[in-house]
Amino acid sequence: MNAVPGTAKAGLTAAQRRVVLGHPAGWIATGFGSGLSPLAPGTAGSLAALLPWLALAELPLPHYALALVLALALGVWACAWVVRTTHVADPAYAVWDEFVGLWIALIPLVGMPRSWPWIACGFILFRIFDIWKPWPVSWADRNVEGGFGVMLDDIVAGLYAAIVLAAMLRWQP
Repeated sequence: MNAVPGTAKAGLTAAQRRVVLGHPAGWIATGFGSGLSPLAPGTAGSLAALLPWLALAELPLPHYALALVLALALGVWACAWVVRTTHVADPAYAVWDEFVGLWIALIPLVGMPRSWPWIACGFILFRIFDIWKPWPVSWADRNVEGGFGVMLDDIVAGLYAAIVLAAMLRWQP
């Protein structure tokens, strides 16, 4: 994606922060402020995403899938608003994509008894695929713009992580 030079990683100015956090879309896109972390905002957003996931994971799988679709639609809207408002194509502080991507990565754990080692494994797998960006994650990151573009690479990274996590669960001793 073509970001405004030097602004995607630099974070928000005080004025931009007021504008972004003054609108519901800004709160959602920044993962309720977790994306404003000065260090590793994507990881901070992914960690924050674990809290609502604990409740979502209690849903039956069809309801969980519906919640994911709604979260994706909400994220496309919120991230599109932040992109338009800040004029940054894929701002690091917009971390709702990490929320949805992690929730996708953890699909194999929905309906299972809570197991922190497996949750941590899903979290780490998602972060690896999100940072590494193997194809087509890298393609989506570079070629799809707007709110959907912000979301798409993390959706694909989440799918990769979910596949690996499901395989690990299937073949555990």
